[in-house]
Amino acid sequence: MKKEKVRERIIRVASDLFYRQGFNSTGINQIIAEADIAIGSLYNHFSSKNDLLQAYLVKEEFEWFKSFEEHSAKVSGPREKIFSLVDYRKKMQLSSKFAGCHFIKIVAEVGDSNPTVSGFVRQHKLKQKEMIRKLVDDYAENENIDEDLVTENIFLLIEGAVVTSMINKNSDSFDQIQKMIEAQMP
Repeated sequence: MKKEKVRERIIRVASDLFYRQGFNSTGINQIIAEADIAIGSLYNHFSSKNDLLQAYLVKEEFEWFKSFEEHSAKVSGPREKIFSLVDYRKKMQLSSKFAGCHFIKIVAEVGDSNPTVSGFVRQHKLKQKEMIRKLVDDYAENENIDEDLVTENIFLLIEGAVVTSMINKNSDSFDQIQKMIEAQMP
């Protein structure tokens, strides 16, 4: 197994802490202690905690899309890919014990106090919606549906299911939206 580089270890540890306990509740000293590094090592790689937060978001975005591609690799057809996306988001919630979406959580925590972060999260959610839009467009080639409305509905249903599953600590909302999407994409 390849030895983990210091920068990667710092990001991994910070990512876990930011996700589990929140950005504001995570201190630099805790990151240093849990990554088992010297303070100088942290500042050799990141100029500030906000710089580390950016690296966290970039890492999570890369992993989000990569993991979805792996999850849906054997699925063919745009309709099936959309249902695979619902299943992927459900799987993410189950594996995190309903901890929620990294991006929703961070923007809820830092809000507009950090325009770089809120802008990054907006762009990430837009990329997700564009992915859904492409799948809906591909599906709509042979169907008579309002592509804009269906795209928006699917996006909002999935995001709502993530938040609802986090609040209720169960995955029932994903089963419900599956039925709703089936009704829009027969």
